[in-house]
Amino acid sequence: MITREIQLPFYVKASLLSVGLFAFVAMLYIAQSIIIPFVFSIILAIVLHPVVNFFVKKKFNRVVAIVLALALFILVIALFGAFMFSRAMQFKETWPILVERFTELFNEATAWASGYFDISPEKITIWFTKSKVDVIDSSGVAVGQTLINVGSGLVMLFIIPVYIFMLLFYHPLLLEFIRRLFGADNRKMVSQIVTEIKNIIQKYLTGLFLEVVIVSVLHSVGLLLLGVPYAILLGILGALLNLIPYLGGIVSVALPMMVALATKTSPWVAVYVLLVYYVIQLIDNNYIIPKIVASKVRINALVSIIVVLAFGALWGIPGMFISIPMTAIIKVIFDHIESLKPWGYVLGDTMPPRINIKPILDKILK
Repeated sequence: MITREIQLPFYVKASLLSVGLFAFVAMLYIAQSIIIPFVFSIILAIVLHPVVNFFVKKKFNRVVAIVLALALFILVIALFGAFMFSRAMQFKETWPILVERFTELFNEATAWASGYFDISPEKITIWFTKSKVDVIDSSGVAVGQTLINVGSGLVMLFIIPVYIFMLLFYHPLLLEFIRRLFGADNRKMVSQIVTEIKNIIQKYLTGLFLEVVIVSVLHSVGLLLLGVPYAILLGILGALLNLIPYLGGIVSVALPMMVALATKTSPWVAVYVLLVYYVIQLIDNNYIIPKIVASKVRINALVSIIVVLAFGALWGIPGMFISIPMTAIIKVIFDHIESLKPWGYVLGDTMPPRINIKPILDKILK
């Protein structure tokens, strides 16, 4: 029997690819409540795997080693949460003073605006009150959605440790499954890909942790020197918010500026806070991220921006957090498959060598 290879026209291939891509993205969006906690669990399991191996080498049973590693991880998170909660309680005690100060600032701003724009203070107050009511009314649905998100977050907090335990316990089985899935001929390449993915995730999260520590210290020292209250709380909170691309940096500087306006007599302190945070942001973007964080994950800036926006549109803020490590994993896979190596190359930050055209021009002119 003679078999013919069917050659599909380009427009048919493009249509099939578009439909398949659309269906794949739709499935990722619909199943995000399942996929997001599982992806976070995989990343955290990769981070905790060396700790489990350490306990296993110390002759601990594997189950006991996993439980100890999880317990240490939860203990660190709990201690950090307790520290932040205690600082937040101190902030709560002075909240009425801050509200009173903000009220005074609003009255002063209203008086200035009424004099400068020749508008009666009553009209400004009425407009502000109406705007506030409209915002509250329009956010009714958002409040319900927020409660749903909080509930989903609590479910994730309980289910992620279970996922991590299972992934660590069945780690040898899962690795052997991946090796067998791609056949004996590709066993060595699969093992190399898995090892590289583990190393990239561990180094990336280590760099991210160092970035948070350094930025927290810089924020806290800057706010302490300016005499802004709750400097440590605001510094750590600002460093954590800074992990959220784009919006995080704006919110992280807005909070200490508001506190400075409410607690300091001179409004220039808020301007100094903005300048300090701007300098720290320059240090973070030009030294800390390139040298400590981005050096662990070789993804170019253009691709980083695109994937952060794409994952943010797909999965929200959790998607922004996992966008870079997910892209790094995809790049490792592309780099080891011959037909996909061009895609791995375009994801990376390796620039092609520049062509020196001067010798070519000299030869032509001669």
